[in-house]
Amino acid sequence: MKAQTLKIAGHSVKVYRYNTVIVGSGAAGMNCAVHLYELMVKKGVERPQDRIAIITRGQKLGTSRMSGSDKQTYYKMGTSPYMPDSAEQFSKSLTAGGCTHEDLALAEGIGSLREFYHLVRAGVPFPHDSMGVYVGYKTDHDPYERATSAGPKTSKFMSECLQREAERYGIAVHDHQEVAEFLTAGKMSTGHEGGTPSAHANKMSASHAGGTLAPRIIGVVAMDTSKASGRIALNVFLCENLVLAAGGPGELYKTSVYPAGQVGLHGLALKAGLAAENLTESQFGLASVKFRWNVSGTYMQVVPRIFSTAADGQGDPREFLCGFFPSMSKMASDIFLKGYQWPFDPQRIENHQSSLIDMLVFNETQQGRRVFMDFRENPRPGANFQQYAQEKLEGEALEYLRKAGATQARPIDRLEHMNPLAIEIYREHGIDLHAEPLEIALCAQHHNGGLAVNKWWESSTPHTFVIGEMAGTHGVKRPGGAALNSGQVGGLRAAMYIGNAYGAKVPAEGELSKDAAGQVERLIAKLESYGEARQGLNPSAVIEEIQARVTACGGHIREINKARAALAESIRLYRQIEQSGLRAAKAGDGVKAVQAGHLALTAVALLRAIVAMLEQGAGSRGSHLVLAEDGVEIHPAVVDPASGKPLRFKRENLTLRSSILRIQYDPDRADLFQAQNVPIRQAPTNQKSFEPAWADFREGKVFSE
Repeated sequence: MKAQTLKIAGHSVKVYRYNTVIVGSGAAGMNCAVHLYELMVKKGVERPQDRIAIITRGQKLGTSRMSGSDKQTYYKMGTSPYMPDSAEQFSKSLTAGGCTHEDLALAEGIGSLREFYHLVRAGVPFPHDSMGVYVGYKTDHDPYERATSAGPKTSKFMSECLQREAERYGIAVHDHQEVAEFLTAGKMSTGHEGGTPSAHANKMSASHAGGTLAPRIIGVVAMDTSKASGRIALNVFLCENLVLAAGGPGELYKTSVYPAGQVGLHGLALKAGLAAENLTESQFGLASVKFRWNVSGTYMQVVPRIFSTAADGQGDPREFLCGFFPSMSKMASDIFLKGYQWPFDPQRIENHQSSLIDMLVFNETQQGRRVFMDFRENPRPGANFQQYAQEKLEGEALEYLRKAGATQARPIDRLEHMNPLAIEIYREHGIDLHAEPLEIALCAQHHNGGLAVNKWWESSTPHTFVIGEMAGTHGVKRPGGAALNSGQVGGLRAAMYIGNAYGAKVPAEGELSKDAAGQVERLIAKLESYGEARQGLNPSAVIEEIQARVTACGGHIREINKARAALAESIRLYRQIEQSGLRAAKAGDGVKAVQAGHLALTAVALLRAIVAMLEQGAGSRGSHLVLAEDGVEIHPAVVDPASGKPLRFKRENLTLRSSILRIQYDPDRADLFQAQNVPIRQAPTNQKSFEPAWADFREGKVFSE
C-alpha cells in the first residue's frame, strides 16, 4: 500500500489506508492477519494483501518471541483416543475459577482443535506418536491431559510459522512503529444518567462488548523509530477495523518475567474509550531473573536445591526452606509439585502446600537476600532433616519420576534425561546449569484481565477488536497454556466477524478530516514540548516509580489501605504528566515518554480496579492474597516487616465469582474510572437443528446473533 504524504504542523506525515490494521506481530496478531486474508480470498476480494497491515514495535520482540518455560504449554481440547473430551467440558475448565464469560470459554473450546491443527499445518512441531495422536499431559488447573508443547519455544515457533504464512500472502508488516495515539471520531459518552448505568452499558450484542458508548477508532498514529534524524517522524494508519494484539502490560512491575520493554497499549485504549474487565487478575510465579524465563514444569519436577545468599550472591548461604517444612520428604515433594502447580496460588499455602515456597522465596528477597536454584545438587537437609532420598518422596512425585525414568542421582541429570531443551535454552543465553546456580524471584508473568470483548472478540467500541493477552478473556484462574489457545481462537473469530460483517472497504483517499488532523497536530505539539522541556519529569524515572508502586501494592500481596494510597499517588502522577508533560532530553527519550504517559494511566486503571474489588470485601484468589489482621496465618515465621507480626490473609469471597468487575475511563471523575460489577454472560443453550442452522449460516445471520 503506497503512502500519501501530508504536511501537518510543519511535519511530513505518511498516511496509509487499510481495511484492517493489526497492532502487534505475535502469534495472535499474525494468526488474525492470515485468517482475514484467506477469508477475503474466499469472498473474491481484489488484492486482499493491500487491505491488511500489521504494525509492530519490533517483529522479534514481545512475549510470543521472547517468553517461555521448560516446555511451554499449548492448552487445547483433548486429542487422546482414550480420554473423551468436549468443548463443553473444556469451557467448564476455563470457567471453574469464576469471573469468566461462558460464551467466550465455549468459543475457545469450539475453536480449539481448528486452531491447533491450523498451527500443525503451518509447521509448529507439536509431537505425535506413530498413530498420529498428539500426546498430552496435565498442566496447572487442568483436570484432563489437554496440554501439549513444542518445547521451551512453543509460542516463538507459532509466531514464526504464522509470520511465514503472512509473508507468503504478501501482507505488509510495518516494523519499528511505536504507537503514540489512536485517532477517534465521535464524542465520548459516559452512558450514565443520574449515576445509573445505561441499558447499553449492560447489553451484549454482536457489535459491542458491553461497557459504555465510546468514540470510534479510525486510525493509529505511530512514531517511526527506524528514523535516526532526531526529528519527529510519524506515520498515520487509517483503518475501517482495528485489531489490538500488543500483549500485556509487563512494564507495570519491577520484578517481572515479561520481556524487558513489554509495555502494552492499555492506557491508550482505555483513554480512547474501551472498557476493561478483570484487571485485578494477574498471574505470578517463580522465574529466573538474569535471563527472564519461567522455572515451571521439569525445572521443579527434578527437585533441585533451593537456597539463599547475602546480597553479594555468595556469602551466608542458607537452606531457608527447611525451617518451614516438617520433613525433607514434604519439602522435596512440594518443590516437585511446583512444576505443574506453578502459578502462585493462595489456596495452596496452608498446611505446607506448594505455594508456600513462593511466599518463602519472596520473604527472602524482601530481606535483601538472593535466592537460587542449583541443579547440580539435591536439596540439602536442614536441622533435624534426613538427607534427600527419591524413594522418600510422596506418592504423586515418586510415581511421576519413576514413570519418566528420572531416577538419576542429580537434578541436572534428571533434567537432561527428561527435557534437555530446558538446559539448552539457558545455554543459549550464557547460563550453564551444569556449572552455576540459577537466580530466581517471584515475578509477574501474565495478565488474565484486559480489555472487554464479546464472543467475536470485539471491544466496547465498534470495529475495534482485542486479541491475545490484551483481551480480558480469562477469569480468576486458567489452565496453563490456555492463553495461547485463546489468542489463536480470538484471532480467528475477529477475522471471521470483520470479513463477514464489516466487509473489505478501505478509507477513501484525500486529506484527513479536520478533527483527525487536529488530533495529529496536538500529538506533534506534545512530542515537541517533550523535546524542548528542561524541567519536566524524566520518563525513565516515571516508569521506575510506577513499577515500584504497582509491585508493592498491586502484585501478589494486596492490602486495602496501601492500595488506596497507591491509587491516589498514581492519579497524582498521571495528572502531573498531563499538566506538565515529560522531558525527552536525548534521542530515544521521546519513545520512552510516550510509553511512560500511557503506562501511568494503565497503573491508575489497575489500582482503581483493585481498590474497587477490595472495597467489595474480596479475599485472596487467583494468584494474589489479601492481607487481613484476622485472617489465616501463612506461617509463624513469615512476618510483616513493618509490624513484626505474622502475615495473615483473608480467604476468597466466593460470592464475587458470579460477576466481573468492569471499568471505563471517565476524565470527569476524581479517580478517573467508573467501576461496576457486570453479570457473567451465559453460553448459548438454543441448539438448532441442521436445516435452520444451515439457513442462518448461508444468510449471514450467525454474525448478528
